[in-house]
Amino acid sequence: MTLDEALPLLKATVGVPFKELFEDVPIDLRTNKGNVGQLLLLHIGLVLDSKLKDFSDGELKTNKSDMFGDPKETMFITQISRNIDSYVGKNPLPFDKTQLFEKIDNLVFLPVCKDARDRRDWFFTSCHHVNLPTQPSIYQQLNEDYNNIVEKLSHDIETSEDGFIHTSSGKFIQVRSKDSKPYHPIFSEKYGKYISNKNHAFYFKKEFMRHCRLLNL
Repeated sequence: MTLDEALPLLKATVGVPFKELFEDVPIDLRTNKGNVGQLLLLHIGLVLDSKLKDFSDGELKTNKSDMFGDPKETMFITQISRNIDSYVGKNPLPFDKTQLFEKIDNLVFLPVCKDARDRRDWFFTSCHHVNLPTQPSIYQQLNEDYNNIVEKLSHDIETSEDGFIHTSSGKFIQVRSKDSKPYHPIFSEKYGKYISNKNHAFYFKKEFMRHCRLLNL
């Protein structure tokens, strides 16, 4: 299924309580954030798998928001441990050649309001389609953010007291830790050492979701 084929199905879920949208609403929906996106994929007829993208040409994300769609949290994009040497050291990959870009170049995200105590009363507030090839201003900002972030990651490895990467942020995206015990340290072949004591990931900041809402994407 392409993202364009999925868009009408996704837009039709907006404002519908989960108890009307899904046949079964899992008990662990509060603790397992990924379940909301999985429910949505199953609802529109997709099979859950381990492919890089949810659609043949794009990605689906959900994020916690208030009832008006204003984000309450950042939005996970992708972990960096497997591709760390694409991002650090001399000659990091250009933004448009990275797995990060591949994950977000054609993206649809749905804010979900979880204010109700009963998870069956949760609902998606809106549906936003971000296609970077047709939205150059967003692409340029993400590219700038990426360049600043990878520069800081390398700077932290080379100059910080612990020799580790640390939270690195741009206007729309950031890299920060994402892990649970037992932690998964990141080893860099370029530097020949561990450059963190736990896993890290790229996230969209709240500013990105707000910007997309203002543009009515």
